[in-house]
Amino acid sequence: MALKATIFKVELKIANIDGNYYHDHALTIARHPSETDERMMVRLLAFALHADDALAFGKGLSADDEPDLWQKDLTGAIDLWIDVGLPDEKSVRKSCGRAKQVVIYAYGGRTADLWWEQSGGKLQRCENLTVQSLPGESSQALAKLAQRNMRLDCTIQEGQIWLANQDDRVLVELVPKKARA
Repeated sequence: MALKATIFKVELKIANIDGNYYHDHALTIARHPSETDERMMVRLLAFALHADDALAFGKGLSADDEPDLWQKDLTGAIDLWIDVGLPDEKSVRKSCGRAKQVVIYAYGGRTADLWWEQSGGKLQRCENLTVQSLPGESSQALAKLAQRNMRLDCTIQEGQIWLANQDDRVLVELVPKKARA
C-alpha cells in the first residue's frame, strides 16, 4: 500500500520590504512521504521569496517533469520555474528550455557546495538560471519550525530573510552561486 502525502496548513504573512510586497497567504502544502521537513520548509521559503497570486506548488517529488513551484502566464507559458535541492544538470537545462526564468535553491551544507562544484561550470551557460544556496544551519533551523498547522511571519529586508513563528526566529542569508544573465 502506497503511503499518502502529509498535509500541512500554513498561514504565511509576508513583509517583503525589498520588493514592496505585503500580503497574507493561506497555503496547503502536501509533503511527499519521502520528503523531509527541511526540504518542505525550503519550498515554503522559496514561495515567500517569489510570492504572487499566480505562484503555485507543483507535484514536486511526485513528478519528474514539474518543478517544486511554478508560475504560468495566462497562455499557460511558464514564467518562473523553481526547484529546491540538488537537481541533475540535464533536468536543469531542460527546465531552462521550458521556462523564461529558472531559480534553484540548493541546500544541504557541504553536499550543496559539492553539487555546485560539479555542475556549476556546465550550468553557467544557462542564461535564464539563478542559483542560490542556503547555509546548512539555516535550512536545518527552518526544519525545526515545521508543524502540521503553522502561522509564520516572513520579513525580507536588505537581503536578509527572517522566518518566525510564535516561539522561534530563523535568519536566512542566501549565498548567490549564479545570477541570471
